[in-house]
Amino acid sequence: MISIIVPFNNGKRYLKKCLENLKEIKYDNFEVILIDDFSEDNSEEIAKKYKKDLNIKYYYTVDKTLGVGNARNLGIEKANGKYIMFVDVDDTIDKDLFVHLKKYIDEEIEIIKYKMRIINGYREILTSGAVFEKISGEEGFNKLCFTDKFLDSPCLYLIKKDIFYRTNLKFEKNVFHEDFGLIPELIVNAKSMVSINYYGYNYFQTSNSIMRGNSYTKEIKKVNDKFLHYENLLKNIEKFELNKKTKENLLKYYSNSIIIAIKNLKFDDRKILEKKIKKYGLIKNIKPKSLKQVIKKTILLTNMELYYKLKKGT
Repeated sequence: MISIIVPFNNGKRYLKKCLENLKEIKYDNFEVILIDDFSEDNSEEIAKKYKKDLNIKYYYTVDKTLGVGNARNLGIEKANGKYIMFVDVDDTIDKDLFVHLKKYIDEEIEIIKYKMRIINGYREILTSGAVFEKISGEEGFNKLCFTDKFLDSPCLYLIKKDIFYRTNLKFEKNVFHEDFGLIPELIVNAKSMVSINYYGYNYFQTSNSIMRGNSYTKEIKKVNDKFLHYENLLKNIEKFELNKKTKENLLKYYSNSIIIAIKNLKFDDRKILEKKIKKYGLIKNIKPKSLKQVIKKTILLTNMELYYKLKKGT
């Protein structure tokens, strides 16, 4: 069985569309775990109308949260499926996705990755990234970490539930970028992984998404939360049985993401966070492999403001 976990808050606007989409899925053995994070609308009434057509389980989070980490953790806890899939309530999945994944489900591959369409009005973008057959999660991460911009999106994976309990890894609560903090660590601990060239997930960009708001205070918190995830990585990385290359790529992946995230902040806030970058030695984690990367690292070490000015111009 596959457990499709859908966390939401005030889902009235999108829940019907989401459940109509799941009704079309060409696969018999799945359940829908709806996690209501303190909605104040009639979301549950909408869900009840689909009980006859879908195997729906409806739960409420205990604590009101920022982000969806707590809701997803509850979904994992309540899931009966051997595999877990995460779907955002305002997105859809391709009706044939599980047909294309069945081969790998039957092989009990721990992490199965597929691709995503990004839809903004009438514009559609197809994501890219490495494609490969069965390898270890370590090898998979090393192939994806610098080729796939959406490596840390949990919605692009079918994940064997056992891996969460084997690794004791969970989504961080009350933070932004909880995906960034968890998915890379899950991947490197997977015994097996595939990445297929099938566009199975449709991401609809909406202005009211939790990650797309315009609050400047939120932007500051997003960056500070990335530092928190980096701290957690440092605590965990030595517990993982990883080779030197994977450890270096993990540190580089997190470091690059933090450094880039600061570029749009105000000058005074950048200066404060630049000190944190130097304190954690993030620039040292960037191991240049080309002349362009050598130049980038040199600028970061000598003049971070010049680096951010150049980044804004690109």
